[in-house]
Amino acid sequence: MAVRFGLLGDVVATVDDRPVALGHARQQCVLAALLVDVNRAVSVDQLIDRVWGESPPQRARDTLYGYLYRLRRSLADVPDATITRRSGGYLMAADEMAVDLHRFRQLRDEARAEQSEDDRLALFDEALGLWRGDPFSGLDACWLDSVRTDLEQERLTAELERVDAALRVGHHDEVLADLPRLVSGQPLNERLAGQLMLALSGAGRCAEALEHYRRFRDLLVEELGVEPSPHLQQLHRSILAPDVAASLPQAGSPVPRQLPMPSGSFTGRSDDLAQLDAALLTNCATTGAAVAVSGTGGIGKTWLALHWAATHLDRYPDGQLFVNLSGFHPTEPPMTPAGAVRAILDALDVAPNAVPTDLDSQIGLYRSLVADRRMLIVLDDARDPDQVRPLLPGSASCAVLVTSRNQMSGLVATEGLRPLPLGCLSRDEALHLLAGRLGRDRLSTEADAAGSIVGACAGLPLALSIVAARAATNPALSLKDLADELADQHHGLNALADRDAVADVRSVIATSYRALSAPAAALFRLFALYAGPDVSLPAVASLVGLPVQQVREPLDELLGAHLVELTGPDRYACHDLLRAYAGELLDDSDRACALRRLHDHWLHGAHAAALTIEPHRDRVELPPPAAGTAVASFADSEQAQHWLDAERLVLLAAIDQAAESGLDGHAWRLAWAVATYLSRLSRWTDLASAQRTAVRAARRAGDLVGEAHGHRDLGLALHQLGELTDALEHLRRAGELFGRLGDGAGEAYVALYLGWVHEGQGQHREALECDERALKLFGEVGHLVGRAKALNAIGWDHARLGDHHRAVDHCRRALALHEEVGNLTGAAKTWDSLGYVHHQRGDSDDACACYRRALELYEQSDDRWGVAETLTRLGDVLHDAGDVAAARSSWLRALRQLNEDNPVEIAELRGRLDNAGSP
Repeated sequence: MAVRFGLLGDVVATVDDRPVALGHARQQCVLAALLVDVNRAVSVDQLIDRVWGESPPQRARDTLYGYLYRLRRSLADVPDATITRRSGGYLMAADEMAVDLHRFRQLRDEARAEQSEDDRLALFDEALGLWRGDPFSGLDACWLDSVRTDLEQERLTAELERVDAALRVGHHDEVLADLPRLVSGQPLNERLAGQLMLALSGAGRCAEALEHYRRFRDLLVEELGVEPSPHLQQLHRSILAPDVAASLPQAGSPVPRQLPMPSGSFTGRSDDLAQLDAALLTNCATTGAAVAVSGTGGIGKTWLALHWAATHLDRYPDGQLFVNLSGFHPTEPPMTPAGAVRAILDALDVAPNAVPTDLDSQIGLYRSLVADRRMLIVLDDARDPDQVRPLLPGSASCAVLVTSRNQMSGLVATEGLRPLPLGCLSRDEALHLLAGRLGRDRLSTEADAAGSIVGACAGLPLALSIVAARAATNPALSLKDLADELADQHHGLNALADRDAVADVRSVIATSYRALSAPAAALFRLFALYAGPDVSLPAVASLVGLPVQQVREPLDELLGAHLVELTGPDRYACHDLLRAYAGELLDDSDRACALRRLHDHWLHGAHAAALTIEPHRDRVELPPPAAGTAVASFADSEQAQHWLDAERLVLLAAIDQAAESGLDGHAWRLAWAVATYLSRLSRWTDLASAQRTAVRAARRAGDLVGEAHGHRDLGLALHQLGELTDALEHLRRAGELFGRLGDGAGEAYVALYLGWVHEGQGQHREALECDERALKLFGEVGHLVGRAKALNAIGWDHARLGDHHRAVDHCRRALALHEEVGNLTGAAKTWDSLGYVHHQRGDSDDACACYRRALELYEQSDDRWGVAETLTRLGDVLHDAGDVAAARSSWLRALRQLNEDNPVEIAELRGRLDNAGSP
């Protein structure tokens, strides 16, 4: 079955040409908002803004979730198209080519790269044939209006490019059938005016072409107060001649065409190309602007600049200059400003005896020569602003594209260049690049290996191109062989080597590295060591063993050189291939000391955060931090929670890295530190993975304390994931170890966890036995917090067994103890238990009051799992009391607290919502 989505007209979905019911217009807006960013997550806030703009309804989130639920049901039987929940938002997973908008863009880009004019025309026709009317026809939303305007501009640009191609192959009569429609809609568009003049004169209707020029000139003078461009004036003169050689300048007027041939395999970068369009294409009378395209070596800066230039040559009829400044050439020195200016004057056909002797006069002559010309000037591989400033024209008629590995912030600040930092290609873009070089058949035959190659190359176009070249020139070399080479942790960069230093990844990175100061170079080497997606400023300071303020200057240097990127306020990341190169430069002694400081930073920060969000948790002993470690401290639980949220993925990666690096004590203690936080988020898969690593690390180190804690928390995670047999095995092993250690509180907590497992299986009497044993053990060691938890658990057991009197008695005793020691989460759980008891007794008002008190306390401690459980039970009470609308609202709020680790709970909540029907 073939699924298709349409946005270029009415919003539609079809399966084998059969329409899919998509609901009313607002629901279609939700689908459109997801399809525009297909395969990319769109946050809930973005969706609300896209659908309702600045005036969302009071319960916009609930309404949105209803739309998403109904869209999911509509698409339930649609193959390869699903709406999935992602962190903070939703994602429409589908083949991009199944969405007409993205297929239009793909075909348009293929047409631009096509060398054959006939094939180019066919691709443009196929792309434009996808348009069925106005985009998102019939839908009304401010965001869609904005997107609609941009898409109409994209359509017009594609139509103009198609006309250019048709004129080049002599299809003048065909063009004349449709071109007047475009001209009437864009009466001041000089490009259209020139196209219509060329078509008329090519069709033998020169008088009409000249008349159109006269009318267009009169309109331009009247509306804008400017004359037509030199290019259009020259076209007018050539028709008068008559000579339809079109836009070639007269002899004696040099027109440099210096741009190198663009790559035929250009892919992606649609957002970056749009930014170049916005910065460099103003209106038909002026095109002057300058952009600084920056990014790490091999990211595709020149690739992008040449592709954009090749598709807009008609905008610069007076020529295109290209100067390779060799700012970061691996073997050649950077070009001097004097050498660059002299090369430009040569390109402008200035006789040697007419060139002034001093640099300032040469610069003045260059700027005078281009002052009235519409030219594109590409200054490639600039090292610093001083190399570029003398080469900037003084005329608004010229456009400038600068590429550099440095950010060129000086030019942005003083000369007004628009910055355009480049990132790596997405996975889909990287696969498309490989397909363009190797063919789709070869990629589909070894799809897994192709995916591994893309991952190892981390979206760096140079790396992907090198691998593609090796595969293309060595057909006997399988993609799996290449993927295995790249996966070698110690020699992966060897697979990206090339005899040509310009095309060798290691050499390309080395030129940037050699330009660094000593402090920045030392810091760059240490970036090989951090775990997770990024690293905070204090963690960077710990890596190098310096105070935070002393790290900012070398960090800024690395940022400016695009060897490090900023991912958020005071958070940094380094490209995987850059990290691989940095790791080659790092010696073992620096590696060991920096790793110890880094893991001390994470461990002591996570430990402090864990005890701040749950101060009643039993502690574990930590080794003192190494000298030079930045240790985090927290004023309150909100601050600690924010730190844990920012570091979650980092800490999970750090647990594995610590175990792999021989820091076994750090591994299990860090796993212990994040256990409460992950439980409150109901991140059971993450918790289980962390504790498995902890158990292995502690066992390897012969640390019974760490092994006991790891088994206990792993048992809890497996219980929540439904793996009951393994959960019981780990909990029993934890109980044995705590018993050997003489840790009564540890044994008691294991008994409580065993009670939860039995309770989850409906074995309420077995659960009661475990919880009573826990109460006894806690009492023997004088553990008040534990006693309160056990009393609440026993109360819950009695409630499940139908003994409401004993349930209330134990819960009230638990509540008194929790309030005595100030344990908010413990009190919240107990209020939840009391709510359940009152519900079972038929006291709806008391049950709701208890549940709402529990919610207040859970929300104070940011316990999302507790919030979800209580909201679910509150919804049950409200539904039984006949308030269906309030019940649905409570269940929907509960759904928002859950994630992919809670499939059973999510399914149960959706079942409740479906059975309840509409309020």
